[in-house]
Amino acid sequence: MLELNFPFTAVVGQAHVKLALTLLAIDPAIGGVLVSGPRGSAKSTLARSLADLNIANLNQLVTLPLGASEEMVTGSLDLQKVLGEQHVQFAPGLLSKAHRGLLYVDEVNLLPDALVDLLLDAAASGVNHIERDGISHQHEAEFTLMGTMNPDEGELRPQLLDRFGFGVALENTYSVHERMEIVRRRQDFDANPAQFLATYAKPQQALRANIEQAQIRLKSINASDDMRLQIAQRCVAAQVDGVRGDLVWLRAAQAHAALQQTNTVSLEDIDAVEELVLMHRRNDLNAPNPPNPPNPQPPQSPPPFERPKDSKVDFQGQSTEQDWGQMVPTKQPTGPLRQMESDGDSPRTSSSIPAAASRGLHGQGHGRPNKPFSKHINWFSSLIASRHKDSGIHLRFRRQRGADPVMHLVLLDTSASTLLGNSQSQAKGLVAGIAQHAYRARQQLVLLGFGNDQVCELYTQGRAPKAMTPLLNGIDVGGGTPLRQALESASAFATRLLRRSPGIRIINTIITDGRVQQELSGIQLLGQSILVDTEQGPVKRGRGQHIAHLLKAQYLTLSQARLV
Repeated sequence: MLELNFPFTAVVGQAHVKLALTLLAIDPAIGGVLVSGPRGSAKSTLARSLADLNIANLNQLVTLPLGASEEMVTGSLDLQKVLGEQHVQFAPGLLSKAHRGLLYVDEVNLLPDALVDLLLDAAASGVNHIERDGISHQHEAEFTLMGTMNPDEGELRPQLLDRFGFGVALENTYSVHERMEIVRRRQDFDANPAQFLATYAKPQQALRANIEQAQIRLKSINASDDMRLQIAQRCVAAQVDGVRGDLVWLRAAQAHAALQQTNTVSLEDIDAVEELVLMHRRNDLNAPNPPNPPNPQPPQSPPPFERPKDSKVDFQGQSTEQDWGQMVPTKQPTGPLRQMESDGDSPRTSSSIPAAASRGLHGQGHGRPNKPFSKHINWFSSLIASRHKDSGIHLRFRRQRGADPVMHLVLLDTSASTLLGNSQSQAKGLVAGIAQHAYRARQQLVLLGFGNDQVCELYTQGRAPKAMTPLLNGIDVGGGTPLRQALESASAFATRLLRRSPGIRIINTIITDGRVQQELSGIQLLGQSILVDTEQGPVKRGRGQHIAHLLKAQYLTLSQARLV
C-alpha cells in the first residue's frame, strides 16, 4: 500500500525551514540544511512532504538511520550473486539511492565518525568510491543533505557542519491557536488522507509551479558588485571562516530573487536569507580577545591583590597560602587563545597534544596496539578463506576504523595566587586553545578547577565546546590550592572512564603556578600527563618542576605558548 505523506503547504508554522527547503529545491547546489531544535517540530514531516512535490533534483527521500553500517551507506557485495553464481557484484547502498534526491539524517550529530567521513567524501566530490571486499566501484552520488539534531545531545563535527549550506535553529514554541490548528489538521489527515490531500492539491500545485519557474529563471539572475560587497562585509562582521559562506549566501539570494520572480538580487533577498546562512557559521558570539601587551600589567579593576596586614612571608619573600585564602574571590578575563609550540620530537600542548596522544600512553601501556577487530564481517575474505577449508564457513572480521577516542582531562588552578600578573588570564587562554583544538578533532574534554579551597567540575564530560571563553570568563578565582584533591579526583575519574572505555586515550593537562603546601607523593595519574607552569614574578619558587617530577609529567611553561 502506498504511504501518503502530510502535504508541505499544510504544515503550520516553521517558516524558516519551509523557506530553506524551498530555496534548496530551486538550487540544490546551496548545499543542504541543518535543522537544530527539539523533537516534535515537524522537521521530518517537511522533508518527506517536499519529496512528494516531485521536483527535479529532490524527487525522492532517502533516510539514513542512526544505526546504519558502512555497507548500508556505501553499498557492498551482492551475497546472493556471490553464493549462488560465484560472481562478485556490487549491491548499491543509500548513497546510490539518494542520487539526485534528498538524504535525510536524523540526529546527525550522533553519527559515528566513520559514517561522517563517508558523507564528507561523497558530498565534496559528488562520487561514492568503494574499495572493499574485493570490490572496486564508483558511482555518482549528488544529493541534498538534510540533517536534524538536538544541540543538548552534543556538537556536530565542524567539517560536516561547514558542508550544510543553511542552518535553522527551531524553538518549539507555538501559540495556543497554532497548537489547536496543528492537532486539527493532523486529525483530519489521519481520518481521511485522500480527502485532506485533495483539499491542499491547489496550494501544492501552486508551490510546485513556483519552484519550477524559479529554477528556469535562476539562470538569468544577476547580482551587482554592490550586493556582493554587502555579503562580504556582513560575513566579515560575523567573523565567518573561509568564503564558503559568501558563495552560499550569493546562491541563496539568487534563488530567493528567482522565487520572487525578479531578475536582480536586491537587499531584500540578501536580508531574507541572512540568518539561514549565518546561523551555524557566525563566530562573533564572544567579545574580542583582549590584546597581549608587551609588558602585561595586573588588572586595574578589581585592583591587584594586597597582602593582609598580618600576612606571613616565607624565606623567598613570597606570601604563604594562608594569605591567599583571605582574599575575596574575583574574576580575571580570558586572555588570547594559546597553544604550545612543537619542538622536534618533544610534543607540547595543545596543538601537538593529539599527535602526542596517537603515539603516547594507552592507559598505562606504551606504544600503539593494533586495531581490535570489529563486529563487521569481511565477507570477501570469509568466502575466500572458506573455499580453502574442508567444510563450513570461516568468518573473517574487519579491524576497527578511525583513530582511538581521546579524552582531555584539564586541571586549572583557580587559587588566589594565580592572580599575580596576568597568569590566570593566560592560563584561561591556554584552556580555550586546548578546547578549540579538541573541538576540531572531535575529542572529549573535562575541565576541573581547583581553588577557593575546593575542587569544582567546570565542564562535565562531553565533546569539547566550540566556545569555551564565556565559561572561563565566569570562573571565580581565590582561596587556597587543593591540588592533591584535584589530582585524586582526576585519577578516580580516569579509572572509571577506562573501565567503561578501555580503548580511550587520556591526556591530563595540569595548569598551575605550583604554589601549594600539600604533600603530593603517592598520586598516580592514568594516561599521558603534562604540567604547564604559570608561575609569574621576579622570584620563582620552582615548585612546578618538582610537581611534574612527582607526577611523571612532561614539564612546560607558559612562556612556550604562542598566540593563535
